[in-house]
Amino acid sequence: MAPMNAAAAWQQVLGSVRRTADGFKTLWAGRMVRGVGVFAGVHVSIRAKILIAMVVVIVLMGASNAFLVLQVMNYSRQYDAIINNVTTANSISGNIKTDIDTEMWKIVSGKIDFAAGRQYQILSEVDAKLTQAMANTDSPRGQIKLEGVRRTIRTLTEYVDLMAVQIRNHSTAAENEQLLEKIRFATSVVEEVVQDYALFEVHRTEGQYQTMREAVARWEAFSILLMATAVLFSLVATWYLSRSIYIPIKKLHNVTTTLTKDDLQALVTHANVDEITELGLSFNILVGKIRDLLAAKIKEQDELKKAELKALQAQINPHFLYNTLDTIIWMAEANKKDQVVELVSALSQFFRISLSKGRDWITIADEVEQTRSYLTIQKMRYQKILDFRIELDADAAANTILKLTLQPLVENALYHGIKHKRGGGTIRVRARMRNPAEIQIDVEDDGIGFAPEKLTRLQSELANDDGESPMDSGFGIGNVHRRLKLYYGRQYGLSIRSTHYTGTCVTLIIPAQVQVETAKAELPGRTAWPEPAGSPWRGSEA
Repeated sequence: MAPMNAAAAWQQVLGSVRRTADGFKTLWAGRMVRGVGVFAGVHVSIRAKILIAMVVVIVLMGASNAFLVLQVMNYSRQYDAIINNVTTANSISGNIKTDIDTEMWKIVSGKIDFAAGRQYQILSEVDAKLTQAMANTDSPRGQIKLEGVRRTIRTLTEYVDLMAVQIRNHSTAAENEQLLEKIRFATSVVEEVVQDYALFEVHRTEGQYQTMREAVARWEAFSILLMATAVLFSLVATWYLSRSIYIPIKKLHNVTTTLTKDDLQALVTHANVDEITELGLSFNILVGKIRDLLAAKIKEQDELKKAELKALQAQINPHFLYNTLDTIIWMAEANKKDQVVELVSALSQFFRISLSKGRDWITIADEVEQTRSYLTIQKMRYQKILDFRIELDADAAANTILKLTLQPLVENALYHGIKHKRGGGTIRVRARMRNPAEIQIDVEDDGIGFAPEKLTRLQSELANDDGESPMDSGFGIGNVHRRLKLYYGRQYGLSIRSTHYTGTCVTLIIPAQVQVETAKAELPGRTAWPEPAGSPWRGSEA
């Protein structure tokens, strides 16, 4: 019966759809062609037109499937709820009478005590199943039938409670057997009404199946119509989009062909003179900008090479090397063997990191190590007037930095800050993660500081540096500032805070970058030159 009804419904739906399609086919196709033509003529980019057309096709083809899936899921959920209720009803009908009658007979016959019986447990389980079935059903009639079952269960429960009272009051066996008959009658009624509800749900199952088949048939027909619409739209849209691409390209081809044959005067009278002129001017502007960018890039590379050369020359300053060797000589003459070993180790480490096998980038840990070597050498030279502190966060250590960045800054702090202050001072170098994308490094000293007018001029030079005019700030700050901007970008560089007679803090911000091969590389000889513990020349390091 169900397949025949479903086939008849399917035939009716197809006939309705066919008549509707025949009635509106011409009107629908005409409107679609005109709509696609208007869409192709809209002044938007070709990419936007293609994306819009693709979205329309996806929506047309996906909408029908989405609606069909939702409908099937909805009917399937309802069908599953009915089946679950039928199963629940069958489990109640098949067990409650036998279980309750058996338990109550055992109690009346004296085989078990009333408190030891399972009658209340059985009634509780049945009530839970009825509650679940009530929540699952969406049929008002089904809910009425379930409510009738629950009332019958409550009546049965009242009889069981009365049996408890009679047994507690030591009623006669005849009275208990009379009440037992009422309980048996109540269980029979419960079984009967539950079976009636199960039969009702079975009939609902058949009706739900028919409804679901008819709905699926309607949606399948509608899906075919939507898919046909999507195919027609795709064909028309492809035609119009191909024309909107081909015709401008053909016109451009004709214009460029004319350019190769005729002079500019002949093109002035052409119908497309405005577009051609605009295209030519745009091309000339583009070429000019490319030429300017190339020239600027070449100049930038020249400036960068000059800055690197100055930095390298400063690192191999003959005066620095001469003074260091002179210090080694007088320490050796004074038989200060441990200090000589530490000074030679620091000098060797300093130049090894300066060379770095020709690499431009080293880890921040190596850059800080070179700075510490430099400060160790200078502390041995200047003894009590110089102390230093170095703080390096573990999160920042493996990131890379442009080589020869920190040493010029600490040199500037020493010669222009600490040496001009009576009693000496301390240089502090701190490297930490400013945020997950940037690293902040501070070089701070408690030296003489900058005079206000000097500080204002220096901050103005750093803020307005265009990379072309020489800076009056000296090598230690100006050249490092320029190198940072050339390598990292205009948004990076140095900033200075200073108070006269109190000290100066130079801050640099660089992006957090890790290069595996650089971060893992170890400088040769690092273990070959151990630093003597407890050296009187060693600065503090955090």
